[in-house]
Amino acid sequence: MLLTVHPDNPNPRHLKTIVECLKDGGVIIYPTDTVYGMGCDISQHKAVERICRIKHINPAKAQFSFICYDLSHLSDYAKSVDTPTFRMLKKALPGPYTFILSASKAVPRLLKQKKDTVGIRIPDNNISRAIVNQLGNPVMSTSLPIDAYVEEYTDPEIIHEKFGNIVDIVVDGGPGGMTFSTVVDCTGDVPELIREGAGSWEALV
Repeated sequence: MLLTVHPDNPNPRHLKTIVECLKDGGVIIYPTDTVYGMGCDISQHKAVERICRIKHINPAKAQFSFICYDLSHLSDYAKSVDTPTFRMLKKALPGPYTFILSASKAVPRLLKQKKDTVGIRIPDNNISRAIVNQLGNPVMSTSLPIDAYVEEYTDPEIIHEKFGNIVDIVVDGGPGGMTFSTVVDCTGDVPELIREGAGSWEALV
């Protein structure tokens, strides 16, 4: 299903359709403030495993991030962060960043990295945040099963043509980007840049 959702004022009926799909273990492709991503409800293990099969990856080695609505749920999924780190997160989010933090016990074991970490994302995108807000818990997110993001993968209709038969809903929120989020590891003594993407590293340090 290709579902068109207004980027500024998402239709509540459309949001309900997407959230019910996620709660039923569905997999969606949806817009963020960077590239289109693939996601599912973090509590639906079979959906997580399905995404791993789609992408031909081992769940234990996969690098997923959690799409959150705001920082209020940070303590649910990440161990306590120090004040400088929290200030950095507050400054950068919502925005095109993924912050790697030490995972709390609430993170499903299937989604923990080997180092017991979790990637936290709060995109500056009304649709993805509204979905998460309605769902009541984060969406597990990963990139599309392609080698590289080229211009055609900014078009939701082309994304639907290619992947509509392997996911339940492609959410059309308008043209997507081609640049990934900037990834920052906050598990050490000082923040470490893992990948510079759409978010400015200089703006954080």
